[in-house]
Amino acid sequence: MNKPLNEEELQALGAALLKPAALTELALLLVVLLLSWLVVWQLKRLQEAHGNHAMPVLFGQKVFDGVLFPVLALVLALAARPVLPRLGVAPAVFRLVIPVLIALVVIRLTVRVLRAAAPESRIIKLIERSVSWVAWLGSILWVTGILPVLLDGLDEIRFKVGTSHVTVLDILQGLMTAAIVLVLALWVSSAVEARVLRSGTMDLSLRKIAVNVTRTLLLFVGLMFSLSAAGVDLTALGVLGGALGVGIGFGLQKLASNYVSGFVILAERSLRIGDMVKVDNFEGRISDIKTRYTVIRSLGGREAIVPNELLITQRVENSSLADPKVSVNTVVQVAYGTDLDVLVPKLVGVVSEVKRVLADPGPAVQLTNFAADGLELTIYFWIADPHNGTGGVRSDVNFAILKTLNEMGIDIPFPQRVMHTIVSQAPPPAPAS
Repeated sequence: MNKPLNEEELQALGAALLKPAALTELALLLVVLLLSWLVVWQLKRLQEAHGNHAMPVLFGQKVFDGVLFPVLALVLALAARPVLPRLGVAPAVFRLVIPVLIALVVIRLTVRVLRAAAPESRIIKLIERSVSWVAWLGSILWVTGILPVLLDGLDEIRFKVGTSHVTVLDILQGLMTAAIVLVLALWVSSAVEARVLRSGTMDLSLRKIAVNVTRTLLLFVGLMFSLSAAGVDLTALGVLGGALGVGIGFGLQKLASNYVSGFVILAERSLRIGDMVKVDNFEGRISDIKTRYTVIRSLGGREAIVPNELLITQRVENSSLADPKVSVNTVVQVAYGTDLDVLVPKLVGVVSEVKRVLADPGPAVQLTNFAADGLELTIYFWIADPHNGTGGVRSDVNFAILKTLNEMGIDIPFPQRVMHTIVSQAPPPAPAS
């Protein structure tokens, strides 16, 4: 690792960069970068050849924009630097390159992990810029020798917290350690999430609960390790845990209930992603199950965010729990006197030919009512894709029924009314007086 430079060493470094020996360092640096790129490119090709998706955190999109390339380049640069004195070259370029590679590793690791953990977050770009500025500024201050002086000044700023004395440098080191541990925890959890969600060996709901539990445990362990590394006494968290329990019992009761209900739903598999449900007069398909809420998308494109507690405590109609098949019906009237022995088999046949209607169980026609205007027939049929809606298939069935009735010459009766006319007779003429 490079040591910070004082003023004289900084002047000597500037003079060394202008010497012809710097070209040798540049050539060696070019070999290091080229070798790093070839190794990472070959590893990415081998992973894709085995049918695995290249990990975006390690390899990036263009090989050199991932984490693995600057890490490998840093390792090779540290290994190549001791070779320079044997060649009679005093390290000058490498004294600048190594801090730059360290800053690049920090930036790439943070940015790639945050993008993988929260790809749709709006603050990712702000965090990326902040981390980049801090990393580049830190490397510049280290090379110029200002950083050690600045750290010594921060270490002298002390203040008392309880019975212990804390410096600003201790706080910054604790925050840096916590950030590194949490970034690594997010990286591992994102990798586990991607692998579990791509696996087809278990149900999607079980994969979802496995991902949520894994991420929660990793973040909890990372947080505990970060607090311990920062010098926080973990035994003091017992009091905090008791206060948190009281807070959950009062102010956070609903929030905790929704989280617990989410894990119960995923564990029991009473509701699964893709099920057609009806909750509080809202019907749609479950598109996602979060730990706090469930997203239900209607056939019209609207989405409802339903708290998980509501799905546990209220009545929920699930059309796909045990069997995705759903019964649909339509009603038609025919005139009295129609030969139903001929009409019913004909209707069953034409309804069976509709595209989405199932053959098993097949359609059925029942005489459900002797209406005032005609015989009321109810046609029942089954479909296996209720998430595509019932309006389209019911319309197709009605068109097929109407075509059949027209071909057979059977009329759909209009409302009929019978009117009785009472004719009053004139009274007989009175006899003449």
